[in-house]
Amino acid sequence: MKNSQTLKTDLDRIEGKSYRLYKDLEGQYDFGTHTLSIDHVQGDPFASPSRIRVIINQNIAKFPKKIFDNKNKNIAVADYLTREFYSNINKCAERGSGSGKSGLIAISKCPQEILKRTSIIINEDKIEARFYVGFPARGRSVLSKELEKILYKIIPGIIEKTLLYKNINSHKLMSRVKVVEDQESIRSELSNRGLVAFVANGSILPRESGVSSKVLIEGKVFVSPKELEVEFNTESHGTICGMGIKKGITLIVGGGYHGKSTLLKALELGVYNHIEGDGREFVITDESALKVRAEDSRCITKTDISLFISNMPGGKDTVEFSTENASGSTSQAASIIEGIESGAKVFLIDEDTSATNFMMRDDLMQKLVCTEKEPITPFIEIAKSLYEQKSISTIIVVGSCGDFFDIADSVIQMDNYMAVDVTEKAKKLSLGHIIKRIMDRNVKIDIAFNRRVKAGTIALGEKGIKIKTIGIDTININKEDINLRGVEQIVDNEQLNAIGSIMKWAESNIMNKDLGFETMVDNIICEIDKNGLISLDKSKGGSGSLAMPRKQEIMAAYNRYRNLKI
Repeated sequence: MKNSQTLKTDLDRIEGKSYRLYKDLEGQYDFGTHTLSIDHVQGDPFASPSRIRVIINQNIAKFPKKIFDNKNKNIAVADYLTREFYSNINKCAERGSGSGKSGLIAISKCPQEILKRTSIIINEDKIEARFYVGFPARGRSVLSKELEKILYKIIPGIIEKTLLYKNINSHKLMSRVKVVEDQESIRSELSNRGLVAFVANGSILPRESGVSSKVLIEGKVFVSPKELEVEFNTESHGTICGMGIKKGITLIVGGGYHGKSTLLKALELGVYNHIEGDGREFVITDESALKVRAEDSRCITKTDISLFISNMPGGKDTVEFSTENASGSTSQAASIIEGIESGAKVFLIDEDTSATNFMMRDDLMQKLVCTEKEPITPFIEIAKSLYEQKSISTIIVVGSCGDFFDIADSVIQMDNYMAVDVTEKAKKLSLGHIIKRIMDRNVKIDIAFNRRVKAGTIALGEKGIKIKTIGIDTININKEDINLRGVEQIVDNEQLNAIGSIMKWAESNIMNKDLGFETMVDNIICEIDKNGLISLDKSKGGSGSLAMPRKQEIMAAYNRYRNLKI
């Protein structure tokens, strides 16, 4: 390892010269209090910023082992430090002049959700922070004096404020750890308590706007109906009371703009832990819960949708159904089946984003178009069997069709953002027509999941496998887009980066083992749990821009990849 003086000498040597000479700086340098690792230097000032790591031994950082000695605590501490690093960049750095991304310093910008990341890695030996620096230039000439300021003044200042335990707010750090521990404690109890979700009293569910995930400060405080109220005892937050949503079929009803979709959105994101002050810290959902919607034009590859769609005109196969351009009903049917394959134990559905003909058919339409002429078995006639035979619960936002009362175990009305238990009232209004149809059909759910992802799905191009991501809804692999707009529980672009890395890693390491699709993804997750998310990125030093997706989103990406080979 070189020392920091060597780096300074090299910086003096290349001042004003060709930008490509910055490449000579790659390597590790001993700064005494920390190691600076320049892992990759950008090719020009307009390219993606250079990848940097700082490594600090725990004999200097001095973070007590007890605050990160299990998986959940570790994620909480790393999340807190990433946010602090991001904040301190803004406090310490001044964006200098220059071409392209000159002077930029960046680390992961975390949303309200707490995710396992590669930006900060902490263990009993050391802390590593991965971030990005735009190496300064004027045109394509090196501005090494500007870089020297960044590496010798600004970054050490950020390290001092962020990565030394003595200088951080230990009370706030412990608050992050405690809230995550208590969220996980409640989530682990849900199933044994016969619940799929929990919404604590005092939660604030509305957001600032449709494009903001921040809490609406003046938003109405959630209060559980007494009939649905349950309690959880937590280590750090004491007894927490709120609404328990039971296993089975739950309807969320109410007038327009009264909070139905707001509640469902909170439940969708309740699969993740949230930071303090989010308003949804104790909105906790079964970790496998999957939001399902219609996705016109998505591709489907060899998926058995015959539970919902059969006897299609022209004799089209629905046991191994494939299409490049799905309709609303076939896409939603495929997403349900793919969700079952992924191990989802709860489906979350909003009537507004569903295919109407997939969800239900009323009596008048049944009389006009007889069952023999209709290839779709609507979800309303399958949902009860999904629960009774497969223990898969459903939470549905319904605003226009009372037929769903027939199959509901619980009905929650949102009235001006206040929840009211109207189960008994809904049952009295129920006509029983759907129950009769279900009994007449006598559906047996027997789906054999034997799909296997074949090697060659992620093809090796002339320049290897090229992956990039766009926003939180697109992964591009070798110029082929995977459209994930309908996969609504992705909250961070870095989850897409991780999915891309997973797909690339799997092609080289696991495709030849002839594993079932879900088993293959389970093995990938085991690899990550064993060796860390960073182990999937084989670039020098590894990417600091990966965040852990769930199994459901990994499988969803494969299922929407048009080059998928099954």
